Amino acid sequence: MIALRQVALQRGTQTLLDNADLMLHDGVKAGIIGANGAGKSSLFKLLLGEIGADQGDVEMSGGQRIAHMAQEIEALDRSIIDYVQDGDHALRQVEADLDAARAADDMNREAELHGMIDTLDGYTAEPRAAQLLVGLGFVQADLDRPLSDFSGGWRMRVNLARTLFTPSDLLLLDEPTNHLDLDALLWLEQWLVRYPGMLLLISHDRDFLDAVCDHIVHMHHQTVELYRGNYSRFERTRAEKLALQQAEAAKQQARRAEIESFITRFKAKATKARQAQSRVKMLERMEDIAMAHVDSPFHFTLPAADKTSHPLLVLDRARLGYPTDDGERVQLDHVNLTLLPGSRIGLLGPNGAGKSTLIKSLTGELELLAGERVPGEHLSIGYFAQHQLEGLDTTSTPFVHVQRLSPTASDQSIRSFLGGFGFKGDNAFATVDNFSGGEKARLALSLVAWQKPNLLLLDEPTNHLDLEMREALTQAIASFDGTVIIVSHDRHLLRASVDDFWVVADHRVEPFDGDLDDYHVWLKQRLDDQRRESRRKSQGAKSLGKTPADPSPAASDEDRKASRKAAAEAREKLRPLKKQRNNAEKAMEREQKALTALEETLADPALYTDAARKDELTRTLAQRAETQTRINAAEQAWLEAEEALEGSEA
Repeated sequence: MIALRQVALQRGTQTLLDNADLMLHDGVKAGIIGANGAGKSSLFKLLLGEIGADQGDVEMSGGQRIAHMAQEIEALDRSIIDYVQDGDHALRQVEADLDAARAADDMNREAELHGMIDTLDGYTAEPRAAQLLVGLGFVQADLDRPLSDFSGGWRMRVNLARTLFTPSDLLLLDEPTNHLDLDALLWLEQWLVRYPGMLLLISHDRDFLDAVCDHIVHMHHQTVELYRGNYSRFERTRAEKLALQQAEAAKQQARRAEIESFITRFKAKATKARQAQSRVKMLERMEDIAMAHVDSPFHFTLPAADKTSHPLLVLDRARLGYPTDDGERVQLDHVNLTLLPGSRIGLLGPNGAGKSTLIKSLTGELELLAGERVPGEHLSIGYFAQHQLEGLDTTSTPFVHVQRLSPTASDQSIRSFLGGFGFKGDNAFATVDNFSGGEKARLALSLVAWQKPNLLLLDEPTNHLDLEMREALTQAIASFDGTVIIVSHDRHLLRASVDDFWVVADHRVEPFDGDLDDYHVWLKQRLDDQRRESRRKSQGAKSLGKTPADPSPAASDEDRKASRKAAAEAREKLRPLKKQRNNAEKAMEREQKALTALEETLADPALYTDAARKDELTRTLAQRAETQTRINAAEQAWLEAEEALEGSEA
């Protein structure tokens, strides 16, 4: 249990909490939401004991094991599989004690420590760590590479895996999806749903909060409010509260009319495509969603260029990738794309398949390795990249950034425009080097919007943005009249903004006939197929052909003979697999009997107290470990053979 009683918290001159009360019970999965600067991360520090309350009490039930993702990553020379396992401090200590006991020739202590490792699930630690890393997007070949080999975003994934691996009763996660693509996000979502302890999750991803959380903690106006249910239910409840306030009710009615007008325009030209119809449903929901955000400080539009071209942009027989010292690294090949005015496209696909490469090639930032890029006469690109924040002038102000783009624009028009992005009053003249990541992201988006593009290319635009700004951006993109291509792990944004999906995978770009739910099914099937194919390859099953069908009655004698010969050859090819399966079954039975006998020997108390039997104890422990390894190998061999046989005989 966690309880805050009349808590006050101040950081510098800013009051974050004032007489705040909160009660959370064991097993709760609570999403912590609020504007940037509301105190969400400070609440975590309060619970971790890193800072103290200025007033009131913070109570936590005793004995809680807390897992929290560290901000600083050390041990860069460690392999990532070892680094993740280091998260279980108790297990690592027992392993160190075991090494010491062996060095001291202390058999009793060795036996005791082996039992402790078993209790801590230490013998399954490595496969559990590997499962976490693979789920977060790493491949098997990465697991033994040192942490220093990976970029900052991938190191954060390793850090997240280590946090999930750490045994805990309370899990604190601060924006865990920031460096994930959609595939890894879906995996993490499912993992957290199954997590048995209390979860406190800071996130600005509404679909993620909806799927994982059963309570919402809203931090605003220096207090905290607890809502039962997921984020969508929080929005409905808050909208009802705001409707009781006369001023907010008037804003709601005006906003409702605005959105209704937009939805009517869109539905009139919507296609029958499944994703377009999914978007119609999403836009209808936006009416209700907007009512819960009428007091947001962000509200802006994305004006499109006055002129356009038909088509806007064409890629013809394009090969996309990067030149290297020894040739080319091709990520996408045979790419033929035609972008028409008004298209709204979401890019899906596994991490590293080439989504960002495609975006950069469309902008012209990355030259094609082959083929043609043909821009329309009136093409005007607005591009928001993941690294866009790095290009801001940190010594300058939002006002000057916009003024540089349009020196003749009036001061009032610039200030009014920046106000929609949250830079009101003196904030428009604050220097960028003091901005948070969210404020920099808002400024970068405002610069894209100011240029009035007719082709909007957005690569993870919601990173660093809080929920209020994400909602404002979603509504702005949804009503943008130009062409849009989006890469994002924010499913709410995609559902509201996209009419069609393209899948970027296996060096190709192809239309995807379906919506995000269909993509989730496609992704799971793809991963299952890859696992099965990997197992077949490991056993040489790939070369096996399928048994041909029986010849028809009209077939000639030669055809029938050829068919019978082919069938016999196919059966002969299957024979090694059947033999492997049968041998694996026999090996499992044999090794299981051996394991039972060893367990009986180890159950003898005298084995641990009789100094004369020291060698026997050491030998028996080693034999048990080796036997268990052989059982695991036999089970894997049986599974691979059985799956290969099923695939060949299908």
